[in-house]
Amino acid sequence: MIVIYGIKDKLNPIKSTLSDVIQSCMTDVLTLPASKRAHRIVPLDKEDFYYPDGRSDSYTVIEINMMEGRQQDTKKSLIKQLFNRIEAELGISPIDIEITIKEQPAHCWGFRGMTGDEVQDLKYKVNV
Repeated sequence: MIVIYGIKDKLNPIKSTLSDVIQSCMTDVLTLPASKRAHRIVPLDKEDFYYPDGRSDSYTVIEINMMEGRQQDTKKSLIKQLFNRIEAELGISPIDIEITIKEQPAHCWGFRGMTGDEVQDLKYKVNV
């Protein structure tokens, strides 16, 4: 699951394209199926979104929640792809993008009535 935060006046006009860019990176780098999109977009009023000095109102936070198991190089590649593609396709400078990958053990995930360590029919690999 991915949660995206930003100032609503900047985030709302681009949210569909941003979601497409993020999903394409997830598909290319993590080999997730294109249909495995679980994005939550949280547009905030400017007065509710504090961010570091030196950033613009385009500052966007992307939190990626996933089961642990991906290699360090894979996660770094994902982060770099996100920076590159978001800048190329949306014109948001990497200085205005913050990406955090949060990993949890498979047994901490619950979906389709079971925990992640019980599922046997994933259409993608976690250990990439």
